Amino acid sequence: MINQNSKKVKKIFNKISYKYDFLNNLLSFGMHNLWKKNLIHLLKPENGEIWADLCCGTGDLSFLINEKIFPKGNVIGIDNAQEILNIAINKSDRIKKNKICWKKKDIFEIDESEKFDGICMSYGLRNLESVENGIKKVFRLLKVNGRAGFLDFNHPKRNSFASRFQKIYLRLIVVPISGLFNLRDEYEYIENSIKVFPEAKNLINLSKKIGFKDVKYQTICFGQMGILLLKK
Repeated sequence: MINQNSKKVKKIFNKISYKYDFLNNLLSFGMHNLWKKNLIHLLKPENGEIWADLCCGTGDLSFLINEKIFPKGNVIGIDNAQEILNIAINKSDRIKKNKICWKKKDIFEIDESEKFDGICMSYGLRNLESVENGIKKVFRLLKVNGRAGFLDFNHPKRNSFASRFQKIYLRLIVVPISGLFNLRDEYEYIENSIKVFPEAKNLINLSKKIGFKDVKYQTICFGQMGILLLKK
């Protein structure tokens, strides 16, 4: 299940890094913050646990987890795009109670001797070179009974209201607005990435096949976004 080329995706995120947080807030009307908080609420990180935020971007999930695992636990934010990781590091420097460390690395290069109580990813699974291999990697990195959560665009059923709305929103709002910042091409890729991203039922079946004993999927924002929850 090959998806995006990793070098291409890294180049995109390095280029959009300087406006990433601004455009996330603008294009989602700030709702992405609520979706991320909901994901962390569902995952229930606890003080003393070790967590990984894969494809961490500017670190939103890392910061939310840090609040839960502090002071005895720790969080590792991992991303292979240096420019966007630099923004996370700069934001982190302003936080006093901080148990986050940052690593520039492709997630497939993470040493599997490292084991985590939990792993999360927001808008990263869809961008991996292989969604299936990404979920397999997460499975191998988790401790027994570890849990994982993924927030991403939902791939709605073809010709459904959610599908039609998604196309209109991306084509008439997201792409033109990003174009004002010379990032039109970078945001146009979103629609194509959704087309090759598995639908909910396929993500569920794939996760079960890999070995996760508890698999749940829920849509949010009227079917525009989805949360995949896994337990090893």
